[in-house]
Amino acid sequence: MNDTADEIARDVAAIGRIDAVPALLRIVCQTTGMGFAAVARVTDGTWTACAVQDDIHFGLLPGGQLDVHTTLCKESRAAREPVVIDQASADPTYRDHHTPRLYGIESYISVPIVLRDGAYFGNLCAIDPRPAKVSEDRIVTLFKLFAELIAVQLENERARDVEQAVILDERQTSKLREEFIAVLGHDLRSPLTAIAAAAELLARPGVDPVRVQSVAQRVRSSARRMAGLIEDVLDFARGRLGGGFGAVLHDVDDIDQAMHDVVAEVLLGFPDRTIATAIDVHRTVRCDRGRVQQLVSNLLVNALTHGAKDRPVRLSATADDRSIVLSVSNEGKAMPPESLSQVFQPFWRHSGRDPRDGLGLGLFICAEIVRAHGGTLEVLSSEADGTTFAARLPYDGAGSAGGTAAG
Repeated sequence: MNDTADEIARDVAAIGRIDAVPALLRIVCQTTGMGFAAVARVTDGTWTACAVQDDIHFGLLPGGQLDVHTTLCKESRAAREPVVIDQASADPTYRDHHTPRLYGIESYISVPIVLRDGAYFGNLCAIDPRPAKVSEDRIVTLFKLFAELIAVQLENERARDVEQAVILDERQTSKLREEFIAVLGHDLRSPLTAIAAAAELLARPGVDPVRVQSVAQRVRSSARRMAGLIEDVLDFARGRLGGGFGAVLHDVDDIDQAMHDVVAEVLLGFPDRTIATAIDVHRTVRCDRGRVQQLVSNLLVNALTHGAKDRPVRLSATADDRSIVLSVSNEGKAMPPESLSQVFQPFWRHSGRDPRDGLGLGLFICAEIVRAHGGTLEVLSSEADGTTFAARLPYDGAGSAGGTAAG
């Protein structure tokens, strides 16, 4: 089985962090008289140099690769045994082999590096265009001991990497938990305070009925904000702790109307703003209707909150051959470039945020909804064009991660 490029790169880096390896390769060259020695990561398809001592200008640097089929490490890997050649041109087994002729080498030695669990890593090898007496027991034994030492050190490096990753994950989890508690406490306090103040006012005798109506509207608005915050928290918990974001896919015939309904609902909270709509899907879509409405609502609220107050927000929803193409745009100050890679992270907020911005989970939830539908979500922002969030949702929910099909 071939390792991925990232895995190979990590192994190259791990060998590079072992301080003893350069000294071992120098000893190999000095002891054998050979001009090139290397620690190689060997897979089914590639030979990758992890560390190199090159006194003959062979030309490989750490990270450099060869086709494993052009090397003798393929044979060593298959047999889990050393391959040793004193003089290839006179060797009955290897004088007609393509590798010595391809690379112009006479002497060659390669010893497998095998980890304690039996996993094959690669080879400690050396080559030279001149013959060398490398088949002596002391040379082969030296190579085997060095290969074992490299395997032990590599395992230590891998264990250290795992330990550091666990520590980093624990720190991030702790930080996330602290942010979660702090932000939730702060953002629930505001609407709760408003409700408490309204209750105090209503409890006073002889309150003007007109005033009662105004206070009731304030209570409804605060309760709606609290309900939204709680729903965001529940969605966050489902996505992070429940192993996926729930989306139940059905064949939906009225996705256009569903989006128009969202626009009307959002405008109740922003009565002085304008949303310019261009909704033209007009086809059956396999999706979670409620989640798509939540996606549109979150994107619209985000655009209305952070866009220019005197300019409309634009909602576009069209159909191409495979997907709904949905975009929400607002004019106004562009997001900093460094923010574009963070907007879909939980608790991310615009700098200079308004207290009404919420938990900073809205765009994270948008990304999870799109992912659950097997789609993509991108953001573009510039001073000239404003900010646009663009989503593609496949008609059939193909490739959905976490979506559940329903008839």
